[in-house]
Amino acid sequence: MKNLFLIIGAPGSGKTTDADLIAKADGSFAHFSTGDLLREEVASGSDLGVLIDGYISKGNLVPLEVVVNTIVSAIKGSNKKNIVIDGYPRSVEQMSELDKVLSAQDEIVLKGVIEVDVSEDVARERVLGRARGADDNNEVFNNRMKVYLDPIVAIREFYKGKNLLHVINGERGIEPIVADMKALINSLL
Repeated sequence: MKNLFLIIGAPGSGKTTDADLIAKADGSFAHFSTGDLLREEVASGSDLGVLIDGYISKGNLVPLEVVVNTIVSAIKGSNKKNIVIDGYPRSVEQMSELDKVLSAQDEIVLKGVIEVDVSEDVARERVLGRARGADDNNEVFNNRMKVYLDPIVAIREFYKGKNLLHVINGERGIEPIVADMKALINSLL
């Protein structure tokens, strides 16, 4: 049985860093991001990887069910008992498909969805302050924020209705955020 934790939050909320630190601090955790999982599947040369590459190489989006199956396959294949995935789901459709797939099996249990909550101003300041690449500009940030905000109310309500949503204040230093997240995860295990 695998225990799954989803970490969601605005761009710049620190969710990837938080998930990475939790996985590194505790040997029983694996940390996945969906983009990395898709790239790894392609690199593996598996049938699923060939299918994914067929979409990516043509510049097309990978279909939702393929993405979810890739996530589930990676979780089941992990040698770790506990899994954290950051930045997923990003849409109501992703959430619904993941819920459908998880409900149809008994090897993976979604234990919690943790939202790292930051204001739009803090998120903007962090993303534009780090300015690591061409996509770290105000216009791109505004679009990424819109993509995050459009479905978030429905995502929150869905997971709140299942008693899975937990919100952590992300406007503090990294140490207290990760400490709170670890304590929350341990309480849910």
